[in-house]
Amino acid sequence: MDPLLIARLQFASTTIFHYFFVPVSIGMALTIAIMQTMYVIKGDDRYKRLTQFFGTLFLINFAVGVVTGILQEFQFGMNWSTYSRFVGDVFGPSLAIEGLLAFFLESTFIGVWVFGWNRLSKRLHLASVWLVSIGTIMSAFWILSANSFMQNPVGFEFAGDRAQMNSFGAILTNPHLWAQFPHVLLTSFATGAFLIAGISAWKLIRRHDVDLFKRSFRIAITVGALSAFAILFTGHWQAQYLVKSQPMKMAAAEALWENSGDPAPFTVFADINTEEKKNNFEIQIPYLLSFLSFNQFNGSVEGINELQEQYVEKYGPGDYIPPVTTLFWVFRIMTGAGGVMLLLGFYGMYASRRGKLPKNNLYLKLMPFAMILPFIANTCGWILTEMGRQPFVVFGLMKTEDAVSPSVTANEMLFSLIAFTALYSVLAIVTIYLFARHIKKTDHFDTDLPTASDPFDRKGGAEIVS
Repeated sequence: MDPLLIARLQFASTTIFHYFFVPVSIGMALTIAIMQTMYVIKGDDRYKRLTQFFGTLFLINFAVGVVTGILQEFQFGMNWSTYSRFVGDVFGPSLAIEGLLAFFLESTFIGVWVFGWNRLSKRLHLASVWLVSIGTIMSAFWILSANSFMQNPVGFEFAGDRAQMNSFGAILTNPHLWAQFPHVLLTSFATGAFLIAGISAWKLIRRHDVDLFKRSFRIAITVGALSAFAILFTGHWQAQYLVKSQPMKMAAAEALWENSGDPAPFTVFADINTEEKKNNFEIQIPYLLSFLSFNQFNGSVEGINELQEQYVEKYGPGDYIPPVTTLFWVFRIMTGAGGVMLLLGFYGMYASRRGKLPKNNLYLKLMPFAMILPFIANTCGWILTEMGRQPFVVFGLMKTEDAVSPSVTANEMLFSLIAFTALYSVLAIVTIYLFARHIKKTDHFDTDLPTASDPFDRKGGAEIVS
């Protein structure tokens, strides 16, 4: 067994599973904060009940996300100790601030929000949920500041065989961070919003409090549609940045083996032959790749084969071509899922504003299934981000094969992979059960949030919304 392969499988499985929960927390926190803002502004108890109903789901997701995040940290010390030693001095400040500032902000004000119903003024209590939302956004920022160093190392100097930070400002102004952060943030907003919209659609199909869940659907689908629309621009911006900073990643995502010529066509479909380093067959749209890369209908994009020669000259002998077939298709699945989200989102905005939701059962029946679209897009996006950087774990500085713990055997890694996978499977089952149990309640006003009279009494849910 290859320790490197097992370590990479474990990192992929834990990261993908953990990231199921992260964008949900960010997106749901924002949408719930909007619902509670509507309650405070309008004084309409229906928005309060919606806030508490979806707030329970947010708390379940947040709790499981914390557990999966803690488990994920263990693998760095177990499987990637050489990598951890190399980047530790650079990552330390970002991860410390994320834990001591952003996560503490989230967790503290979640407690204030949960136990503050009817104890705090409406506006002060509203401030607590907005601080939770801000905390989730700040958490994403600091984590991405660390990830961006892996993509574009800046603000460091070598201290022996380790990278040592010499400019915290350079870390915070990393161009990759500011190309990546808006895109990740908007995809998170869309994820949480589509989850709420899908749940609301499920409730509407079953005629559970139609008037109530029409409101949650309208809020969520508006957030989802606007986020999906803005994602078009942030994704375009990020892709243009990557054409310059990581051209091999984008060439692989296009299965572009040779220089494109001027203008560059966009490949819609390709039969990729990685052994001969060419495409046996391809369907292309003329001029489009030039526009996507340079905002003009002319310009040449470098191909994989030429970039391989450049990388060998710059970094030394080796194979610098990432898995082209995987990157080509995850890029198209990601953009396809985003396109469907955009169409469903804007149609949902139109239908909800024209009062067509109760009658349009076909659309409502699609929306619970559409909840999976942002998860597919997010997963494909991170596969593209991380696999497209290969063979580097820190681009240009450290190869993935050199980052593995030297003293951990393949059997030990395999044991931890099986153990983590089993634990994550249990967490997934528990999460799905708790979500389904809460969503299926017809008397959803009996919320699981604590009541004002007794924070530990979960039987008096009616009191909390009175």
